[in-house]
Amino acid sequence: MLGQPRIRFAFRCGDDILTAKASRDEVEFTYEYTDRGYRLWVLAHKEITPLICELIYQYPYPEGSTVYAGGFQSWTHSREYGAHEVQKGLRLPVRYGVARKYASAFGDYDFASYSRREGECHSFYYTYIRNKDEFTFAGSLDESRGYTIFYHNRDGKQLKIAKDLEGLTLRAGERYKLFDLYFCKGSRDEVFDSYFAELAIDKPRESKLCGYTSWYNLFGKIDEKSIMRDLDGLKKADIGATIFQIDDGYQAAVGDWLETDDEKFPSGMKKLCEEIHSRGFKAGLWLAPYLCARNSRVAAEHPDWLVKKDGKPVIGNVGWGGAYVLDSTNAEVKKYLEKVFSVVLNDWGYDMVKLDFLYAAAMYPKNCKTRGELMTDAMQFLRACVGEKWLLGCGVPLFPAFGTCDFCRVGSDVDLSFRERIFSRLTNNEIVSTYNAMTSSAFRQHLNGRAFVCDPDVFFLRDKNLKFTDAQKKLLATFNSLVGGVLFVSDNAGDYSEEQKKTARECFERNAVVKDVRYKSKNVLEISYIEAGEQKTLCFNMRSGRILKQ
Repeated sequence: MLGQPRIRFAFRCGDDILTAKASRDEVEFTYEYTDRGYRLWVLAHKEITPLICELIYQYPYPEGSTVYAGGFQSWTHSREYGAHEVQKGLRLPVRYGVARKYASAFGDYDFASYSRREGECHSFYYTYIRNKDEFTFAGSLDESRGYTIFYHNRDGKQLKIAKDLEGLTLRAGERYKLFDLYFCKGSRDEVFDSYFAELAIDKPRESKLCGYTSWYNLFGKIDEKSIMRDLDGLKKADIGATIFQIDDGYQAAVGDWLETDDEKFPSGMKKLCEEIHSRGFKAGLWLAPYLCARNSRVAAEHPDWLVKKDGKPVIGNVGWGGAYVLDSTNAEVKKYLEKVFSVVLNDWGYDMVKLDFLYAAAMYPKNCKTRGELMTDAMQFLRACVGEKWLLGCGVPLFPAFGTCDFCRVGSDVDLSFRERIFSRLTNNEIVSTYNAMTSSAFRQHLNGRAFVCDPDVFFLRDKNLKFTDAQKKLLATFNSLVGGVLFVSDNAGDYSEEQKKTARECFERNAVVKDVRYKSKNVLEISYIEAGEQKTLCFNMRSGRILKQ
């Protein structure tokens, strides 16, 4: 479909830097090529360190076509781009110095290229070129050895597929699979059904999860009293919720997951789980397994557990006064996390864990493992720890979450303001923003029910602590119920009016099948779907929240 590519491969061998063309004795390539795929292996005859690994395809981008640029992790901005649009990386205020150090921790800024030129963009794991209703699809079938990045260059009529192999060294005699690619063409459903059939991922065990999370009202300032108030409020509202999730704020410190803040939660987390179950809900709990706060007991007592760069602990998040990254390859870290999950899921009895900031498991290559290999190993380890309980992934590179997470965030955190704030345009592609959350969730809707159940983040119906109009609240609720299957509120539902209860029930009960998502014009999004056998359309302005057609 794309023809055979030109291979660009450069590597270090001893003190020399060589290319595939210039080398004679160092490397040997073999490949399998069909119109539906391409596999490439390299055999190292001497010890080598790959530096550049790319496949170059010529592709005549049709006039008027758009290309999909899927972000690195679940918060990273993802959408279709037109010929004259620019994919932004780090914005100028955070592009240098200490600001860059913290802003870049969330994304791909240190190992992917942002040209900042019209018609050029990149996509992780898979991509497509959309020409009206026809999709030309290219995707990776294996990210366990390194991330695959698809670079589009319209002016150069070139699709470059690169492999992130940083940190890898191949021993003499080692054969290594560089690419395992799948190509297809067809309608939206045809290409994604075909791709996920080729991946052979089991369908998600659930199709929907409706309930409450504590984060987006009190944030970390929760206590036992406020949790019980909202739990009783959810029960009283009777809106069809099935799960109640406690988010950040219960623990003594991030990383010290089994040490509850006794002043805020005197009864402990097991008792709260029992209270949740007694009201007929499943119980969920938030953790960030690969982070620990600077002031945590874990950081103080186990400095050898921390990932270090240039001899200093790596900061994986600026929250909580700064959080260090735990080494996902460290046997003692794994033993500790196994204990944490055993207590949370078995002793305390929680039915689901929301695991956040998971990108931290693979921020830097380590032990001759690439980022992709580290992340794949980390996700498989977490799945084994969680067992048959539910796993909701967040802040996670998406391909390693395919078939591993039961539920997964597909956009950034929403904001308490519908309109985008100035700071959200001046940082990175993972910043908190309702606009960003809706954009990414819309254009990743094709993953729902295929890779996992999509979580577009919460919708709001409350009247306080919020900068949404009633129309914007109803739009976000309707939008979430179309593009995802994880439908959470973060309000005290006990305060809902009858109209607000009705809206929540309608969203929780909605059973629609999305057939297409596309831009009608700048900032105007159209979602086509089938509900109760009827073809319907939701068309709205992403910036203002004004519904243009429904």
